[in-house]
Amino acid sequence: MTVWIFWLVAGALGLAVAGVLMRGFWRDTEAADRTDLHIYRQQLRDVDRDLDRGTLAKAEGERLRLEISRRLLDADRAAAVPNRGRGPVLGGVLVAVAVGAAVLGYLRLGAPGYADLPLAGRIEATEALRASRPSQQEAQAAFTPQQVQVDDEFAALMQRLREAVAANPDDLRGWQLLARNEGASGNYAAAADAQARVVDLGEGGASDRAALAEAMILAAGGYVSPEAERVLSDALARDAQQPLALYYSGLTMAQGGREDLAFRLWRTALRVAPDAGFAPIIRAAMPDLAARAGARWEEDAPVGPSPEQIEAMSGLDPEARQAAIGAMVQRLSDRLATRGGTADEWARLISSYGVLGQTDRAATIWNEARQIFTNDGELAIVRAAAVQAGVAE
Repeated sequence: MTVWIFWLVAGALGLAVAGVLMRGFWRDTEAADRTDLHIYRQQLRDVDRDLDRGTLAKAEGERLRLEISRRLLDADRAAAVPNRGRGPVLGGVLVAVAVGAAVLGYLRLGAPGYADLPLAGRIEATEALRASRPSQQEAQAAFTPQQVQVDDEFAALMQRLREAVAANPDDLRGWQLLARNEGASGNYAAAADAQARVVDLGEGGASDRAALAEAMILAAGGYVSPEAERVLSDALARDAQQPLALYYSGLTMAQGGREDLAFRLWRTALRVAPDAGFAPIIRAAMPDLAARAGARWEEDAPVGPSPEQIEAMSGLDPEARQAAIGAMVQRLSDRLATRGGTADEWARLISSYGVLGQTDRAATIWNEARQIFTNDGELAIVRAAAVQAGVAE
């Protein structure tokens, strides 16, 4: 019954729109006729007025009146003939084709009788599916990794390393080496176990947790389990700009149908780590991901002078060099002020102001950066540039 109501309403709306369009075609034809008659009558009045004023010769006025009168009679006869033009007929054909194409297109591409799918409902359904996805243990059991062939010497070293960490379970450096080499050997499950021990023994940094999540994901054949997702969330809670955690969190959302969240995470990952190993993967996927997320994708173009660019300008005369560097620095400053940037970009801006001799501005940027970057690693990058510019100790 609901389907028939839909079709009745859709049909009524379609007929109403068709009627409005056809009326427009008819009115356009009639309006054109009335406009011609009005113009010719106005021209006759203008000729009479010019004759009365004496600005038009009588012979010339009579000739004009005769010509305009002839055109007026022709226009009046044409207006008296109904449906004289092809406008209404052509309009009717176009309206019929448009309505027919709309109906056929809906029957082919649409889903007659299918219930509405509001955005909130779709997100809820997606989250329900994500919550019921396989666990880490199930995913690892279903995946058989391809073993990396290693020589006998490396295999012997790995065996001794395993025995050493087993004998000294609190050796953080040993677990770090074991996690790295197990992953290099293709033993991703063992690498994940070793990295979990690194997290337990270490200071609990975001990078260690991101590395643990990566090992878990590789052990599951590229699948992000709920357990791996929790590790990633923990990493981002400690450092919201941890590149590897951003990348795999975006992968989590893309796998779970949340392209909108994946787009935001990957855009941030590219901003904070444009040269990371995962960057080409993100760049290749972003156009399609943005289309499905209903977003616009345009990667930020690099701005601001690098040390290599500054060195390349050394051959210019001092005035030209200062002007070229100043223009590039200003673009970088404007971008960081309006859109933010990575620690490397802030460091580049401070270094550039130092090269230009504008230490007061370099100091201002350094003070702003200390308020923005709370992560020790990022702050160290900016601090090194500030020391080089002579505005920090």
